[in-house]
Formats: sequence, structure tokens, C-alpha cells
Amino acid sequence: MTDLESYYLTEEPQVICGLTVPSIVEDFVEDYPSTVERFFTRYYYVQPGKENEPLQVLFHSNRICLIGLASEHEALAKGIQSVTFEVGRIDRSENQVSGKKKSGGMIVQMDSTMALITCEDGSVYKVRGCVQGKLVEVNKRLVENANLLREEGVGYVAVIMPKPEQCEAIKKKLMSREEYDEKYRKPTISE
Repeated sequence: MTDLESYYLTEEPQVICGLTVPSIVEDFVEDYPSTVERFFTRYYYVQPGKENEPLQVLFHSNRICLIGLASEHEALAKGIQSVTFEVGRIDRSENQVSGKKKSGGMIVQMDSTMALITCEDGSVYKVRGCVQGKLVEVNKRLVENANLLREEGVGYVAVIMPKPEQCEAIKKKLMSREEYDEKYRKPTISE
């Protein structure tokens, strides 16, 4: 071991204002909650007649909403070939916003199409906005790596910011995690 390694690997107790600072090495928590678990509330949107295409809305306390696929979405089971943000005559990836109020953001509704997902079997799924508000951005990384959709928090399709006065009404239109689990979640082998 070199002198430099011993310097970085040795933890010295620190005292601040007469109190010993707890060790970050010994107090490491392996099952520490993820960013999604700590800062977002999970909601779900299931379009009537399309129960096999549930969408997840991660609602942050600052009212930012990440729209993505729920883990039970049929497209994830089929295998995703590509994601495109060109929906009709609009390319959602060209959306540009600026400033605190997100000026220039496209106004989207609950049923607005954010992206089209093409599966390996050729089937195409629309990802809806799920919430009404301004489109802040779309996840352009999905065009290069569509499998990111499998990762909660990272694989979001769009970021939408609803108006502050509409947040509670939007939440009432969505299903809570408990409601969704009760109605749609498939039991696992251990249950």
C-alpha cells in the first residue's frame, strides 16, 4: 500500500463543536431509498380499454412530472425496438423552453401523444401525456437506447410541468400506487 492509498483509506474521527461526527464508512446503509423513492410520488394512468398499456407518472414536490411506462406495460414484455418523438406533424424533441415559467413549452393534455414506441414484433404504442401542462423536455436518450425505458426515473419519456392550481385535480384523475397495485399488479410467485 502506498502512502497515498493509506491517506485516503484511513478514516480519522472528526469532532465538530464538541460532538463526534458519525463514521460514513461504518454507517453505510445498503438499502438506502433510491432518488425516485425519496423525492417522487408514484401515480399511474390507465387509458380505458388499454389496461395492458399502463403509464407511470412520477410527481415531484416541485410539481415536475416524469412520464414513463409502468413495469407492467405490454411493450416492455415484447421488447422495444425504437422510440420516436415525431408524432403526426409535431416533433416533440424540438420543444424548447426557457426561464423559470418554461416559456415556449408546448401545452399538452392528458391524451396528447408524447412518443411512439415500436416493439420488436412491429406493434406500435402511444405514450400519452397523462397530465395537463407544459412540456419541459423529452428524453432524447431513448432514441439511442430504448431499453432505458425499463429503468424507473432514468427511462422517463417526457417531463411535464402542470400549473400549480391544477396539481391536486390532476392527482385525483390518476391512480395512487396502492390503487394501481390492487387493480393491476400481477402477483409474484412468493405471494
